[in-house]
Amino acid sequence: MRGLHLIPSTINLSFLPHKTKFFALSVLIVMASLGLFLSKGLSYGIDFKGGILLEIRTQQAADISGMRDQLGGLGLGEVSLQEFGEPEEVLIRIQQQEGGEEAQQAAVAAVKAALGEGIEYRRTEFVGPKVSDELFWDGAKAVGLAIMAMLFYIWIRFEWQFGVGAVIALVHDVIATIGVFSLLGLEFNLTTVAAVLTIAGYSINDTVVVYDRVRENLRKYKTRPLDDLLNGSINETLSRTVMTSLTTLIALTALYFLGGAVIKDFSFAMIFGVIIGTYSSICLAVPALLHMDLSRTSDDDDTESKKEVLS
Repeated sequence: MRGLHLIPSTINLSFLPHKTKFFALSVLIVMASLGLFLSKGLSYGIDFKGGILLEIRTQQAADISGMRDQLGGLGLGEVSLQEFGEPEEVLIRIQQQEGGEEAQQAAVAAVKAALGEGIEYRRTEFVGPKVSDELFWDGAKAVGLAIMAMLFYIWIRFEWQFGVGAVIALVHDVIATIGVFSLLGLEFNLTTVAAVLTIAGYSINDTVVVYDRVRENLRKYKTRPLDDLLNGSINETLSRTVMTSLTTLIALTALYFLGGAVIKDFSFAMIFGVIIGTYSSICLAVPALLHMDLSRTSDDDDTESKKEVLS
């Protein structure tokens, strides 16, 4: 029985001839993302910003405007409210209070007194400035170390040129994801960092599949033009790439719409990451090899290296 093939095995799309357009688009995405990050910044969650977070549920649809007026007069500084999933669920964020833990507890008590009876308090969290700063830098270190570890892995598994190409694609994906979060004003927290790390893993997996075919073809075809060889390698793995991305997107879309508000931002980040990761693996990581000195010899197979198979 033949398997499902969304992409014909004989397909031969022209990717490499458009590499300049892909590079220009990627540079534009990176520059725009960095510009947004530097000018607009990110909407940091309580994990990185510090403060008080309360998740409440009312008996009827919450009156956000009325609650905002009630809490705004308490003198607690910046207070933000937003609907959290259902109309009855509200997320309240309060800036950190001066005076240590006792001041935070007093602020929570004041909020509860102002909102009155009939409120279910599902979650109450407090993150201090020191902890939030540590969490931010730990998250940044985690992303940086993951990228360096992947560079080392690709370098050992293939050659240094492949490692450089893979890291270019990874950095592109990470910066693009941060840019989207800045553009849309989505909350950036530890869950988002987990999404970024997952995106990096997905992207490198996609890239390794194509790189493995590139390495195989480099050993196999000695006189085939490099741009034609790279383009052929992309097309040979295109069916697998599309099928993997599509099935992943189906699952993530279900999580986005049905998983609830708690993982909505995570699901969105993953959906964007799968799309941008697939793009970078095909249109950035592989074309970048064209500008590097790739070896067509096989250290572990001298006999095969003497053969030539014409395309």
